[in-house]
Amino acid sequence: MREIIEEAHKHMDDGFGRAQAHTKTQLPKRFYEKAEVGEAAEGFSILLDGRTTKTPGRTAVTVPSRELAALMVAEWEAQASHIDAASMPVVRLVNSAVEGGEAALGALRDEIISFAGNDLMLFRADSPQELVALQEQHWDTILSKVSRHFSVKFRPVVGIVHEDQPEATLARLKDSLADLNHFAATTLMSITGLTGSGLLAIALRHKLTEGDAAWEAAHVDENYNARIWGADSEAEARLEKRRAEFDAALRVLALVDEV
Repeated sequence: MREIIEEAHKHMDDGFGRAQAHTKTQLPKRFYEKAEVGEAAEGFSILLDGRTTKTPGRTAVTVPSRELAALMVAEWEAQASHIDAASMPVVRLVNSAVEGGEAALGALRDEIISFAGNDLMLFRADSPQELVALQEQHWDTILSKVSRHFSVKFRPVVGIVHEDQPEATLARLKDSLADLNHFAATTLMSITGLTGSGLLAIALRHKLTEGDAAWEAAHVDENYNARIWGADSEAEARLEKRRAEFDAALRVLALVDEV
């Protein structure tokens, strides 16, 4: 699962994608003077010169937390002469949650559990010994905490042979997501996609690990390869952008989720 995500990111700038980059439409100009938090019937809105912002699908944006609205306002205010959506991870994440709405909850839960059932932390290298030790160092503590917290068992696999995780384990983990609202579910799915791990997302939600440790755990193999073969500047730039999105997702999760 992790390899598929990495491969997609790796080729985003290759071939046709790179050619397209030269023909992209210029960033839209900033069209507003002031961004501020507004009050709405179901929570809080983001106002640009007094007008409520909308998602790309034209749905009015309302969030359940004033603090979350303030984070979004800060991103709108930080735009200079042009609006760069890539520099607005909180706005993009919330827009996705608003557009998906409660109708997306079932699919989001299923996808998180799908990742957990094929989780990167459950597939171990058999060599070299340094990598084996690093995986054990970064993964075993988190897996043990998740196992104890939910009273479940995992079946880690060494090598490439697939091993299904116990149905009772996946059912228990899915049950733990039953209370998610669509903001929290979208945020957890973002964390899952960015780390390649549904188990890390669940562990973060229940405070069984913290952000830096989870990020390190998600990139054990990449960091090891970078030390052995040398770092790639383009890969590092992509990783930095994804880390910004990951940190934004953690901030959002803390404001929209109640465990």
